[in-house]
Amino acid sequence: MGRIAPEVIQSVVDSHCDDIFSILGCHTVAQNQYEVRAYLPYADAVEVFSYDEATLLAKMECVHEGGFYIGLIASDTRFKYKLNVCIEGRWQLQEDAYRFGSGIGEQDLYLFGEGTHENAYQFMGAQLKTNDGVCGTQFSVWAPNAGRVSVIGDFNRWDGRCHMMRKHNPSGIWEIFVPNVTDGALYKYELKTQDGKLLPHKADPYGFFAQQPPEQASRVYNNCEYEWGDAHWKERQQIFTKRDKPVSIYEVHLGSWRRVYKEQNRYLNYRELAAELIPYVKEMGFTHLQLMPISEFPFDGSWGYQPIGLFAPTSRYGTPDDFKFFVDECHRADVAVLIDWVPGHFPTDQHGLGCFDGTPLYEHADARQGFHPDWNTFIYNYGRKEVANYLMANALFWLDVFHIDGLRVDAVASMLYLDYSRNDGEWVPNAYGGRENLEAIDFLRHVNERVYKNYPNCMMVAEESTAWPGVSKPTNFGGLGFGYKWNMGWMNDSLDYIAKEPVHRQFHHHGMTFSLYYAFSENFILPLSHDEVVHGKGSILGRMPGDTWQKFANLRAYYAFMWAHPGKKLLFMGCEFGQGPEWDHDQSLRWDQLEIPEHAGVKWLIRDLNKLYCASPALYELDAEEAGFEWVEADDRHNSIFAFYRISKNSHEKLLFVCNFTPMVREGYRVGVREPGVYKELLNTDSEIYGGSNVGNAGEVSSEPVPWHHRDHSIQITLPPLAAVILTCNE
Repeated sequence: MGRIAPEVIQSVVDSHCDDIFSILGCHTVAQNQYEVRAYLPYADAVEVFSYDEATLLAKMECVHEGGFYIGLIASDTRFKYKLNVCIEGRWQLQEDAYRFGSGIGEQDLYLFGEGTHENAYQFMGAQLKTNDGVCGTQFSVWAPNAGRVSVIGDFNRWDGRCHMMRKHNPSGIWEIFVPNVTDGALYKYELKTQDGKLLPHKADPYGFFAQQPPEQASRVYNNCEYEWGDAHWKERQQIFTKRDKPVSIYEVHLGSWRRVYKEQNRYLNYRELAAELIPYVKEMGFTHLQLMPISEFPFDGSWGYQPIGLFAPTSRYGTPDDFKFFVDECHRADVAVLIDWVPGHFPTDQHGLGCFDGTPLYEHADARQGFHPDWNTFIYNYGRKEVANYLMANALFWLDVFHIDGLRVDAVASMLYLDYSRNDGEWVPNAYGGRENLEAIDFLRHVNERVYKNYPNCMMVAEESTAWPGVSKPTNFGGLGFGYKWNMGWMNDSLDYIAKEPVHRQFHHHGMTFSLYYAFSENFILPLSHDEVVHGKGSILGRMPGDTWQKFANLRAYYAFMWAHPGKKLLFMGCEFGQGPEWDHDQSLRWDQLEIPEHAGVKWLIRDLNKLYCASPALYELDAEEAGFEWVEADDRHNSIFAFYRISKNSHEKLLFVCNFTPMVREGYRVGVREPGVYKELLNTDSEIYGGSNVGNAGEVSSEPVPWHHRDHSIQITLPPLAAVILTCNE
């Protein structure tokens, strides 16, 4: 019984042993002699039984009052066994976690250490599996600088002494197979530093499911059971993602789109949202649904932009399979699904990634590189291969496991610049003395390359607000490799213009034309996102000047300008019916306002704009090419009038857009046109069905052989006040 040194036993009892599997379990001690060793701090007595539970092999001796047991067994060969444990007078036969070998392959360890494991989520975290014929859960976590790591949970009294893990060097991955831990079990990781300091308990960085906040534990979850019903979608997906196809995105915060007031203002769950939100998106004619971050996050007020569990859909609305059902139903309805992805920063909550193993592991050690002053969050160390691998695998995870159609990457500008939101002396230049974050740039390029390699019909969208060149250009041409970029310049300039009193707009006329100088330099999305209706900015409707009638007329004209302008479209929920109050994430949208005709009119306008947009190749086929746009009148500042053509491939379709941003009716306004014929009014934002005054051209107007605007023909039209008309020629 003295074959193991007392100091070694003490290291186990003190839970600072760095090679636990070399001590616990079954070990050869002499020819035909084995010791079974177990550390069971709650046991009163322990026995070793044959695996068939028929034969008592040894009564184990307690060699340390802390609960260290040893049983000496004579056997010709190594054997399987079970432990019979007595706790508070009750005996129970159980598997010994320390008799199982490693559940991680050498190839997985190698690729992870190299930073190239695209499917790290298939072996990291909590994986339900069978080991040596026994069902259980394989737990794996990366913590290279920890002195000891244990998995704790509702299966072991949350006691870090019970399941201390095996460490793989040099990868720094700790792992253990725990028998009979099944779907739904709660767990965390307990870590000690090299000097024995106990750290705050950590949620699983690769966890698939989590307790609903404010609880913080991860849950074991079987992510392989859901049976998908969207097989047709792979064939149709490319229709929704290419730049010569219509893309009209409805951005949604799931927790406040609609709530159930009768039930304490609760959220709709994923399945309820599938039943209510998807039909609404279809009714309104949107092609895409973009969800604000759904990765698990602790604080409601962050709207998901400070995530803790990147691999777990938030439990606020249901289980991961419930979310899969939601995505499945979207695809059945021919609606593509995008999600916000946040690789730029992560929160400082103690159960998260910060100082994960007692050292700055996922973040930089230097606060000038590793801490974001705007959001009080940590910044990922993109130069560390395992961290970049973690994020890359996460991007692929959503496309693979949840069939997501694309990622909108949050705060790209903050990733690209080392001096982002910092003063002199608060940032560290790169190796060449510049402000560019070379490691983040390489990371973004690599992620985009791997995503498009594996999922060529998806969308990678950058929220990038600077003049960084080539954001949506391929990496082999020096670009960042995104498919699309948000056009923040258009958004800021156009909102600034439309917020001004009409009498002042003539002095800011080119706030509406400037975007056309760069409109074709990237594959742009025009965003009116959640950021424009928060933090005291008010609603989009609230920014419009004038009395109630003028506010709604301005809004309708502005939306028409947006839908006619080159670039894909994105509109935040509530904006489609002109919600009056600023968005509040704790409350439902003001659906009651649809009982007011003006709000209902805005809704019907957005529906009709989407229908016209999707039915008119001129409005989307050449979004990123100059051939798809032609100014007719860009300089009539005194009347605040804009006129331009949108043109399809090979000029098969041409739509004429004319907008009057003053409250004056412009009768007999002459506009030069390309072809002679009858010009049919496809849409008029002043129509009474939208809440307008019904000023127009009786549906159509004929051209005249009068040269105008450098064209051989022209039309004379009546321009309604604060309104836009879209016309097409029937030759």
